Amino acid sequence: MKRVQPAAVLIVVLPILVFFVSLGVGAFPITPGQLGRALLSPLFPSLAAGLPEAAREIIFGIRLPRLLLALLAGAGLAVSGASLQALFKNPLVNEFTLGISSGAAFGASLSLVFLGSRVPPQFLAFAFAVGAVLIVLAVARSSDSPIVTLLLTGVIVSAFFSALLSLVEFFASPYALQSLFYWLMGNLSSSGWGPLALSLPLMAAGIAGLILMRWRLNVLSMSEEEAGALGVNVRREKLLVVGLATLITAAAVSVAGIIGWVGLIVPHLVRMMVGPDNRRVVPLSAALGAAFLMLADDLAKTLASSFEIPVGIFTSLIGIPFFIFLLRRSKRVWS
Repeated sequence: MKRVQPAAVLIVVLPILVFFVSLGVGAFPITPGQLGRALLSPLFPSLAAGLPEAAREIIFGIRLPRLLLALLAGAGLAVSGASLQALFKNPLVNEFTLGISSGAAFGASLSLVFLGSRVPPQFLAFAFAVGAVLIVLAVARSSDSPIVTLLLTGVIVSAFFSALLSLVEFFASPYALQSLFYWLMGNLSSSGWGPLALSLPLMAAGIAGLILMRWRLNVLSMSEEEAGALGVNVRREKLLVVGLATLITAAAVSVAGIIGWVGLIVPHLVRMMVGPDNRRVVPLSAALGAAFLMLADDLAKTLASSFEIPVGIFTSLIGIPFFIFLLRRSKRVWS
């Protein structure tokens, strides 16, 4: 326990540090003093005297909602990945493997392109994400090799919903197509308090639910007979884990687009640092996932001075070589 304690403390503290540093990062320079005064001004109005109005507007109107989205989306995708990997006893399973992200992206795109504000994108994203994962689970359950079939079916279902998404893009108007294309690459820049009003509570509820279930994930990692002997309703608990992961992914995709690799990289890294116990892996994955996506967003919006790289592209560019590195270093993590 003493060996992993420093790593656990570092992971917990990291998102807090990154959050406050990121509030000052961007095209408009904000000093630490201005940042502190702005954050405390709602409690102490006198601190707002002499503070540029633009600084307060940028902090509260642009950077704070964007950072909250990055924090909860990063935490949610990492927790979902860690929980699904533990549930299916496979380190390659995540929300993409089960077709959740593709289904959610298709549902949200239908709302954004054809329905406008009449149907919230979160509703259709969740509906199609649930449909995707139910198809995958139904096919895998009827197979003699459920895990292999799960992975293969997930690839097929993801390809199916990706084709439907391409069909939506084909029929979209030029203006809608431009917005949709940029959103699908993973985009945090369009976040504001309005779009986040529904998504953030859904992500927070899903994250809290999976963290509360972390000890049960250790039991669900056993065989169904062993878990049942310990008094766990295996079928109900599995459905609950998958449902919460689907809720988080749908809520994140509906407002931020497709952001890949967070749910695959972060849990692996946490297991390397603290071991395979899901009582620690799940909450620490939330903390590290939040820090990872906030840092990725900082780099995506500051590396180029004249434009902003979509954070989904940036996480993929980081994630692919980093995951190869993790695979070489983590051969015994799942043994």
